[in-house]
Amino acid sequence: MKKIIQTDLAPAPIGPYNQAILAGNTLYISGQIPMDPETQELVSGDIKLETDRVMLNLKAILEAAKMNFGQVVKSSIFVKDMGQFAAINEAYAKYFSADSAPARETVEVANLPRYVNVEISMIATLD
Repeated sequence: MKKIIQTDLAPAPIGPYNQAILAGNTLYISGQIPMDPETQELVSGDIKLETDRVMLNLKAILEAAKMNFGQVVKSSIFVKDMGQFAAINEAYAKYFSADSAPARETVEVANLPRYVNVEISMIATLD
């Protein structure tokens, strides 16, 4: 059975998709960009602040599903400039402990929605 997860504490989808889907014990979170859900404005200018906004959006979705970062098993990070990897990694690392950090890939891409610099999606489990 599939359940749609939705929260006003993360940006509304900008296309025909949902913020997250809970299927069985697995939560699939759509890619989040650095958009402030209150103002619908993009956070830009500092990649650490952008990454932090993305992580706060992901946290809100996890909490809407009654989950947390400790239950994340996989992250996918998409960046426009791999030269910003260290700064993105520094901001991202604040949300995980070394013993519970998920599997992850970071991929440089030509472009992202709304021309942002970073987008992150996650998979979490109730197990």
